[in-house]
Amino acid sequence: MVGVAPAAYARDAAVSIPAATLDIALTTLARETGVEIISTEPGLRSVRTPALNGRMPVREALDRLLRATGYEARAAGGGFRIVRAAVPKQHRTPRPVPRRPEALASLPDIVVTASKQRIPLLRYPGSLTVIGGGSLPSGGLADMTDIAADRPILQSTQLGAGRNKLFIRGIADSSFSGSTQSPTSISLDDVQLNYSGPDPGLKLYDMRGVDVLEGPQGTLYGSGAIGGVIRLTSNPVDLSSVAGSVSSGISATLGGTPGFDVAGMVNLPILPDRLGVRAVGYRSRDGGYIDDAGRGLADINRSDTVGGRIAARLETGGGWQVELGAAGQWIDTRDGQYAELAEGPLTRRSRIAQPFDNQLLFGRMVISKDWDNGLRLFSATGIVGYQATDQFDATPRRPTDAGPSFVIYTANRDKTLLSQETRLSRSLPNGGSWVIGFTLVSDQDILTRAIGTPGGNFDIIGVTNVTKAASLFGEATFALSPGLSLTAGGRATMARTDGDPSSTPESENFVKGRLSRRFDPTVAMSWRLTPQLALFARFQTGYRTGGLAVARGIGRVADYRPDAITVGEVGIRKLRAGPTGLSFSGSVSIAGWRDIQADLIDRRGQPYTANIGNARIQTGEGNIDWVPVPGLHLESSFLFTDNIVSGPIADQSRMDNRRLAETPPFAGHAGLSYEWKKRGAIPRIGLTADYVGRSVLGTGDLLDVSQGNYWLLGLFAGVRHGRMEVTLSIDNLTNSAANRFAYGNPFSLAYRDQMTPAVPLNGRVGIEWAW
Repeated sequence: MVGVAPAAYARDAAVSIPAATLDIALTTLARETGVEIISTEPGLRSVRTPALNGRMPVREALDRLLRATGYEARAAGGGFRIVRAAVPKQHRTPRPVPRRPEALASLPDIVVTASKQRIPLLRYPGSLTVIGGGSLPSGGLADMTDIAADRPILQSTQLGAGRNKLFIRGIADSSFSGSTQSPTSISLDDVQLNYSGPDPGLKLYDMRGVDVLEGPQGTLYGSGAIGGVIRLTSNPVDLSSVAGSVSSGISATLGGTPGFDVAGMVNLPILPDRLGVRAVGYRSRDGGYIDDAGRGLADINRSDTVGGRIAARLETGGGWQVELGAAGQWIDTRDGQYAELAEGPLTRRSRIAQPFDNQLLFGRMVISKDWDNGLRLFSATGIVGYQATDQFDATPRRPTDAGPSFVIYTANRDKTLLSQETRLSRSLPNGGSWVIGFTLVSDQDILTRAIGTPGGNFDIIGVTNVTKAASLFGEATFALSPGLSLTAGGRATMARTDGDPSSTPESENFVKGRLSRRFDPTVAMSWRLTPQLALFARFQTGYRTGGLAVARGIGRVADYRPDAITVGEVGIRKLRAGPTGLSFSGSVSIAGWRDIQADLIDRRGQPYTANIGNARIQTGEGNIDWVPVPGLHLESSFLFTDNIVSGPIADQSRMDNRRLAETPPFAGHAGLSYEWKKRGAIPRIGLTADYVGRSVLGTGDLLDVSQGNYWLLGLFAGVRHGRMEVTLSIDNLTNSAANRFAYGNPFSLAYRDQMTPAVPLNGRVGIEWAW
């Protein structure tokens, strides 16, 4: 089934569809025009369509794609349904071609359904955000922190590239990274990318799209998806044509050093319609803008990123396909990006540099098969290696005469994640569908630490956690009537976590191994009121595994227990009937979070992990997307959150300090853009405004440090001519020095004077050419 209607805006009826199979071409057309295009015909993937480019009505685009294919488009409730033509075509016989790649096929399956069952967006019973490749930030090489900046549903810390934690819909455990499993699960091309720690900061060049599935998503994605799932989908290998692109830009920051970015992609069919490869490479530099008065240095926080991806796709015949992929990325940040209030909004005073570097290596193998009756077998195996090193200035602000001139604290993380998922699914002509499968996960997380002077460092206690989990899952959607569907499913998981301290701890009061068994159900419904309007409701649970972590005190470790969440939500969704009109969605939800795991910092700057108690979270969210006339686009989105925590830390704090970290009561985004409809050069221009309310670093009096409560304004413009585009983007138009994140160094956190300022007024000029 093909059925796509994007949450992000489409550029009117500007069509740019590469040569592909018919199912892919129809999916692309639906995404670019905002028109729902639905089909249950099994043979779409067996018909090849030529490239289609230009500006035209949707009906004309469909007629050109379907010409001489044996299919026709029939109007259906403001959209179109693709069916077999009543009279067999006479021009030519459609020749069988290799089916679409799973990485692309999963885009309709997941983006539209979030349930791996190919349900049209209007019938999906839950909240999700679909960000098409054309809606990703055009100013340089974006990562997920950039995406979160103008999407209120996402929250992000601001420690720096490769160090930021991501949260969805206010499900935020703490502002600090440690041993706990991440509350937001991130995947790349259907392979899990993270288990614990921050978002690795992968650059999103040559991406098909980003999908944000609001959580919990325990039934289909397992442990760690309590806040939701972020799915990154690369553009697939094209087996029929040579293609490529290059992109470059230069950037400047007021009072800082310049930056640059360069990226390229090449797609090569080796054996036409059977074997091909696609490779991506990029490099970027973010110029510094923080000064260090203590060392007399300026613009210290420069950051460099180098990376690339490569994929190969083989069609073996009979519907079988094999994909191999690999990726690597390296981030090198010279110093932290925080300032101190006493020194000024862009200045701090430290004794030594506080650099950060990380390395991400990724590999995957996908084997899949499609049958003409809608049955699909899919198996993905992945491996992720991650290494990171943080260095902090641990020198006391008021050192004694006998003390060292400076003290260095270093933390090293070494992680290896192995995953395997195999699933079987089927979509039925009546709108029903089902999926069953199993998942195996093995994660090793090693933390080592040292503190001292350059010539006299000594190790302090660290921990190693090894988690192995196996689970069975299944979900089915039943079409009770043409407008009403019911979804139900569950996931059974058995997991074991073994933890070992790096040295003999002061206390042996901990358990090295912990076995957990868990069942996560889901029940949901969707009720279509009109062809473009539907109501939905959902109930789902999720959890995170426990483990061993550094504890309070010197040389101590302690267990932390699994936590669990239950969420109920109701919502409404309306799709546009064509390239112009209004679309919107909204929902309210209530969550109960038990035994919250949190990575924390004590008054001495030492990290520890604990279960901090329970929380009740209430949210309301909405998205509005309006195209009143061709070319003019208005968008707005918002998130209201309210939460209260009860537990050992919260109960000893003032009532207004019993809140979750990084959860502003209100965040909002608004955008206005216009694209001129004309032949030749096509200009566009737009304005954005984003507001983030006040939030805090964490629960309790120590971490009740204010941050947020700021506006940021942006401007973008561009001119597209053929396959070339020139862009200009300007961020922070008012040169605001807003405090985005009140943390940068754990050892001076107790002074409550740290801030991470918004990047000063900055701009980028870029050019991109594709062929």
